Amino acid sequence: MFYVKNVPIWERALRVIAGLAVVAWSVPALGGLWGTVLALSAAGIVLSGLVGFCPACAMVGRKLDKAKR
Repeated sequence: MFYVKNVPIWERALRVIAGLAVVAWSVPALGGLWGTVLALSAAGIVLSGLVGFCPACAMVGRKLDKAKR
């Protein structure tokens, strides 16, 4: 693998649920450019939840314990 997972399972689930909620809300509620920008940002959060790797967490040195995976 090219990356090491650095997001715990509970946080992954939370990112997916919250990200999908923001995507579903942002496009109809805001519309236009800001709705699209917010939806794409939330899609990135969903993607990091699905993959289990967050580049921002990796930059600050976040690592998972072997027992918490």
